[in-house]
Amino acid sequence: MKQVKRSKDHLTKWIIRALAIFFFLFSLYKIGIIDQRILQAFSRAEHLVKGMFPPTLDEPIDIAGAAIESLQVAVMGTFWGIIFSIALAIFAAKNLSPHISISYLVKGFAAFVRAVPALIWALLFIIAVGLGPTPGILALAINSIGMLLKVYAEAIEEIDHGVIDAMRATGATKFQVIMQGILPSIMVIFVSWSVFRFDINLRYATVLGVVGAGGIGWELIRASRVMAYDQVMGVTLVIFGMILIAELITRYLQKRMDIVNLRASQ
Repeated sequence: MKQVKRSKDHLTKWIIRALAIFFFLFSLYKIGIIDQRILQAFSRAEHLVKGMFPPTLDEPIDIAGAAIESLQVAVMGTFWGIIFSIALAIFAAKNLSPHISISYLVKGFAAFVRAVPALIWALLFIIAVGLGPTPGILALAINSIGMLLKVYAEAIEEIDHGVIDAMRATGATKFQVIMQGILPSIMVIFVSWSVFRFDINLRYATVLGVVGAGGIGWELIRASRVMAYDQVMGVTLVIFGMILIAELITRYLQKRMDIVNLRASQ
């Protein structure tokens, strides 16, 4: 009986593998990977790579200004995302929400804005307010709310309810409970996730310029349209440097917060 079962399991595994391989090859064919164009792409890629070196910056001052604008978009988008996330998290957390239905409603809103990519939000805001950094800031703020609202609310819900009850028993108002009881308890989590979100937003900000939301992404798309591949490479290196510096700063801040959290737990 065991031998028959092992034979069936073995046959089932082989059928699953065969179907997976067939689906993989069929997908390659349908999306055009197995195509003459792919074979010819190597020569075009060689021409592209040769055109990228040495990398240059035709207008370094403009590139620097665009990089600063991308940084400003990321900072402002993160700032407004944090502000609105804190305000909404109070209504999303079950232990603070006036009613459970309000909690589910706010969390549903967060899930919706989180499901829509930042690029789509940027396109919608460009239609609403026009080109420039403003739609980029709004897009990053909305996209940040989807993520930060969720983690802030979960952090508030994990607070020991005895702390809230004790403050209420002393006659503290809801505002005092939030400012003196809840925020100090979640401050480490709050700072850690906010810094992480800024790191994400800086990456997004460099891309949103491609659709006209300001920043260095616009310089990248401008250079690519005129086939100035050496400038494309130069702008790409500037973007890489920005993200690398931001990564180092966020890692340092997160380590500092881990040290503070460890000392607080002791």
